[in-house]
Amino acid sequence: MSQKVTKAIFPVAGLGTRFLPATKSIPKEIMTLVDRPLIQYAIDEARSAGIEEFIFVTSRGKGALEDYFDHAHELESNLKRNGKTELLDLLRSTNMDSGAIAYVRQHKAMGLGHAVWCARRLVSDAEAVAVILTDDVIMGEPPCLQQMIEAHAETGGTMVATMEVPLEKTAAYGVLDVAEDMGAIVRARGLVEKPKENPPSNLAVIGRYILAPTVLNNLNKLRQGAGGEIQLTDAIADEITEGREVYGLRFRGRRYDCGSKAGFLQATVAFGLQRDELRDEFLDYLNDVVATQAPAR
Repeated sequence: MSQKVTKAIFPVAGLGTRFLPATKSIPKEIMTLVDRPLIQYAIDEARSAGIEEFIFVTSRGKGALEDYFDHAHELESNLKRNGKTELLDLLRSTNMDSGAIAYVRQHKAMGLGHAVWCARRLVSDAEAVAVILTDDVIMGEPPCLQQMIEAHAETGGTMVATMEVPLEKTAAYGVLDVAEDMGAIVRARGLVEKPKENPPSNLAVIGRYILAPTVLNNLNKLRQGAGGEIQLTDAIADEITEGREVYGLRFRGRRYDCGSKAGFLQATVAFGLQRDELRDEFLDYLNDVVATQAPAR
């Protein structure tokens, strides 16, 4: 039985250049799907999985992200004074207790592995830690990280979230070389970052990880990999080389790549249609758009 996972690392130091000019003045992580910022979806998923300590790896210009989790006393007082209790409860649900969040800086963009390595002093060498990438928003029940933590409690080792992708798209992902397929869980014999040809499978790693403590030790090598960056997948692959177990979980749910404009729009539609107060009006509008913009045949 593995140790309970209670800490999560959120690498949020990226510049969000694919969303310029919006990200000129606001961090991408507080751009909203419907009425909640991307970071809130990640935090809610972590909380539901039992995460108690939240480590943000940030960079210059991310002050608005840090401010988002502060108590907005003036706004709370205004809502309370006007009897808007539902909005007040919603606002308070975004607050984080003092000491629950820690921030560390990544001073130079050197890859995901480097971002996770920056948080190493806030994680003991005896505990597993989760990593959540806010670009990957996952609609699923139970939430993806909760599924992973439940599976990890049985397997131990290191675990990554995986999904099947077309073979021609594997060059955009870390890809598992599968040693044993047990259905929802697979045991890996290797892990290849963005294979240019001959991918070992079509099982791609997406932005959820549970890392054994030894993975952070592997990152101490600061070895450059694909793209000249320090790759987290390389440090995970080292686990297999050194005889430790790495597993992939085929999570139940749908992942939206909100690091791309198309994925962000798709997620906006999907989460908008989930809302009871929006669904009917929004669906009518979407049907009208499809009908009026469909090309003539």
